[in-house]
Amino acid sequence: MLRQKQIRMDGVQCIIKNIKLLSAKNGLNLFRGCTHGCIYCDSRSDCYQINHPFEDIEVKANALEIFEQELQRRRKPCMIGTGAMTDPYIQLEPRLKMTRGALELIDKYEFGVAIQTKSARILRDLELLTSINQKTKAVVEMTLTTYDEEICKILEPYVSTTKERYETLLRFKEVGVPTVVWLSPILPFINDSEENLRGILDYCVQAGVKGILCFGFGVTMRAGNREYFYDQLDKHFPGMKKKYQFAFGDNYVCNSPNNDRLMSIFIETCQKHNILWRTEKVFGYLHEFEDKREQLSLF
Repeated sequence: MLRQKQIRMDGVQCIIKNIKLLSAKNGLNLFRGCTHGCIYCDSRSDCYQINHPFEDIEVKANALEIFEQELQRRRKPCMIGTGAMTDPYIQLEPRLKMTRGALELIDKYEFGVAIQTKSARILRDLELLTSINQKTKAVVEMTLTTYDEEICKILEPYVSTTKERYETLLRFKEVGVPTVVWLSPILPFINDSEENLRGILDYCVQAGVKGILCFGFGVTMRAGNREYFYDQLDKHFPGMKKKYQFAFGDNYVCNSPNNDRLMSIFIETCQKHNILWRTEKVFGYLHEFEDKREQLSLF
């Protein structure tokens, strides 16, 4: 049985390993590591035990074959979540087509899916996600953190900009696929302004999102991602690291001093536009399986 081998693909080191696929809560991560380069990424943290450069991608061996077997073993269909640890639309996905293959299996066995990304590459699978949503439920989850395009290119350098993600949300609105936005993280002293928040919320309203996940306005840091984050602050925001060290020390949760005011704006806007905002309500929606097959059979 294949245990591990390494290859290079499109200039990226790929590590092919045998790793368990679905989590106990039906979470699917086809890859480990990421090439988006987001300066705040928590997945860099030491606790996740990624024992190779984070930009090298672990690809799970025989992943689609194993995934199909796991779907077949399920007694009844449910929602499959993907994208929590690694974006399913990394730069290699157009060649690997692993996310595409997983969605085809979800469609074939009539499961639902909630898929989280920062990439407009998901539009490649618009028709497939529409097909899933016609039978059960497909939810596109898009992370939006930074309304200013130039700052976005610094914080999230190798993935679609916020405007491109917003335009992606509009396309899914047009075909009736529901969307949820992750408003996280918001970096203290960098993008924790009222202007930034209102710009993102305006995008959400125009895109008709079903819900917005917000865990407060701030960022989390721990061993592994803190060091990388501070290196990037030194590179792009001179003097900002010292400001963080003075304000937060070694805290895991680093809340913006504007948190209370921003949270009030966030809740008020969501309530005004009937957008789900309570964390338990949004997660409840993402995990709730819907069966539309009987409705389809009537037509």
